[in-house]
Amino acid sequence: MASSILSQGKEKIQEAMSAKNQKAAALAANTKDVHDPSWRITSDWGVKQTNTDDWLKVATEDKTGPMLLEDGFSREKIHRFDHERIPERVVHARGAGAFGKFTLFESAADVTSAGVLTDTSRETPVFLRFSTVLGSRGSADTVRDVRGFAVKFYTEEGNWDIVGNNIPVFFIQDALKFPDVIHAGKPEPHNEIPQAQSAHNNFWDFQYLHPETTHMHFWTMSDRSIPRSYRMMQGFGVNTFTLINDKGERNFVKFHFTPELGVHSFVWDEALKIAGQDPDFHRKDLWAAIESGAYPKWKFGIQCIPEGKEDDFEFDILDATKVWPEELVPIRYIGELELNRNPDEYFTQTEQVAFATGHLVPGIGFSDDPLLQGRNFSYQDTQLSRLGINWEELPINKPVCPVMNHNRDGAMRHTITKGTVNYWPNRFQSVPPATKEEGGYVDYPEKVAGIKTRLRSKKFQEHKNQAELFYNSLSEPEKTHMMNAFAFELDHCDDPIVYERMTQRIAEIDLDLAKSVAEMVGGEPPKESDRPKHNKKAKGLSQLDFAPSKPTIATRMIAILIADGYDPIAYNGIKAALTAAGALPFTISPRRNKIFAAGEDKSTGKGVVADHHLEGMRSTMFDSVFVPGGADSVATLRKNGRAVHWVREAFGHLKAIGATGEAVQFIKDACDLPGMEFSTSGDVVDSYGVVTASQVSPQSFKEAVQMAKGAKDFVDAYTFAISQHKNFDRETAGLNAMVAY
Repeated sequence: MASSILSQGKEKIQEAMSAKNQKAAALAANTKDVHDPSWRITSDWGVKQTNTDDWLKVATEDKTGPMLLEDGFSREKIHRFDHERIPERVVHARGAGAFGKFTLFESAADVTSAGVLTDTSRETPVFLRFSTVLGSRGSADTVRDVRGFAVKFYTEEGNWDIVGNNIPVFFIQDALKFPDVIHAGKPEPHNEIPQAQSAHNNFWDFQYLHPETTHMHFWTMSDRSIPRSYRMMQGFGVNTFTLINDKGERNFVKFHFTPELGVHSFVWDEALKIAGQDPDFHRKDLWAAIESGAYPKWKFGIQCIPEGKEDDFEFDILDATKVWPEELVPIRYIGELELNRNPDEYFTQTEQVAFATGHLVPGIGFSDDPLLQGRNFSYQDTQLSRLGINWEELPINKPVCPVMNHNRDGAMRHTITKGTVNYWPNRFQSVPPATKEEGGYVDYPEKVAGIKTRLRSKKFQEHKNQAELFYNSLSEPEKTHMMNAFAFELDHCDDPIVYERMTQRIAEIDLDLAKSVAEMVGGEPPKESDRPKHNKKAKGLSQLDFAPSKPTIATRMIAILIADGYDPIAYNGIKAALTAAGALPFTISPRRNKIFAAGEDKSTGKGVVADHHLEGMRSTMFDSVFVPGGADSVATLRKNGRAVHWVREAFGHLKAIGATGEAVQFIKDACDLPGMEFSTSGDVVDSYGVVTASQVSPQSFKEAVQMAKGAKDFVDAYTFAISQHKNFDRETAGLNAMVAY
């Protein structure tokens, strides 16, 4: 074991020293392997210790006396323990991160001079931190919330941070309102309840009193706020930035990251249960995928509007509560972001990584977006509070390019600067400013005219059109989920003025939606809307617009339910087929011990060791459930209420279910509903994502999977059902609501 760990450590160091990963090489200098047998415990000042278990004290073999203040080793150990924790982030406290790389497929030199976006020969190291917004570090991963999507690019010209979210718009237009929206969303001040969710009076009181939040809270009530995985959600820069090319021409820009696995979410009941069953679900999912070599990837795209065209739209392009519809401003995909290495230590990397919207490189600039302008101040300020004045010297934050300036001193200063001057100008001409030709950052000479006042432009005062555009563009299942989300949230508001007002606000976007919500939460159902609908739609707003280029079940977790007497042909066949397609099969049984196939002699001691037992893991942890035949196995599962619940819960959560042989009748008994069909022969039947075949042979389980809708082959039909993530037809038909789960 130790030799294996050492070998892995050496491999990581070799990888770190690769010329293509400058950041990893820089971090290697600060990395120590705790498994190196040459290490001995030392104090922080480097002295080796002979005892770190007993405080120096006055004692005899018979009696223990008082401890001595002079014991610096012990005082250091306790002192360091007392100060292990730094202040957690006010927002985005709960996070997970990974290292990776950014590669450019197409130069954007026509719109920017930034090397990271023009040099296709580069491979830029990155660190990406995902997070929830409202919850503390101890909250759950799967709560309904916005997710942070913050990327630090370690470019040759310095660090570039895109501090984004998985939703393209935000609640507020002006950064001055940020303390208010976060105070309203956080636990209420009198009792510190509720944790990590927006279902309470204060949040929705704020939403109603600020019409500008309407578009955003429609997004947060959509499936976007309960993602299936960090690997299956989009990332957005949210704010409007600018790009400047070598000619001095400026474009306004928004940044996009689109996952190659598609954009997928939980259903609400699933998210609720996982929050209790496995609060670390998302961070474990990300870690496991990277460790197994299934590296998450996103296409990187830009939307550009040339300077001079910014006023050609009915909305203000600097308004962070608005999207730029793709029909008006197409996304140009020019690169790829890949995550391929997990952190070595959570605290020093994922927790201490710090982002700032003010971190730009030459060729990228700011716009007058009032939310961005305030964020530029806020992010720098909050890092000072959390990490101290020298936060950018921490290894995870330190650029890969040379850093030199006249900043000095402060707590935890790392750099030792030789010389006799620490100011500019100086008599030695030491460390002068760089010229543009040397790569110096030059601010765009934007013309500015106006009066000094506090106001918002006319376009900033329209708040409903894009909320309706978003709602109109959703699929029917997504609209149903939104109605249920509003109903859940407002049901937790016990002040009638809060939920009655909100149903009126919803009516301004869609009257039928408002009536449905009002019926669920109480209050007078709205009779009319005071705003005429425009009935427009746009692409790229529904999650269904982001299906993978071809069906895939890569990294999907599949539970195979068996008991003694299972059909080994179906079990081994489906396991091999799933593995060949990149899925991750797990064996689940009544016990986590050896399970024996039909006809297998138990005295041989072979058997299959289950990965989990039925009570130790639940269907919510998996993307699909498969049950192979075998009369004795099925008879055992049929008598186990938890096994039946596994199937019914997976059915209720719209997941693909597969069964062969005797298991077909077991599945039928669990979810035999009007309109459902099941196989009674060798024919494959796909009924609302429940794929069955009563008769199978070894030839039924091929490893060369060809997923296709309507496939006649069992493996092809079943894997296609899994690739669809959820069977929303099952929900539209109301079948899932007929099963108790």
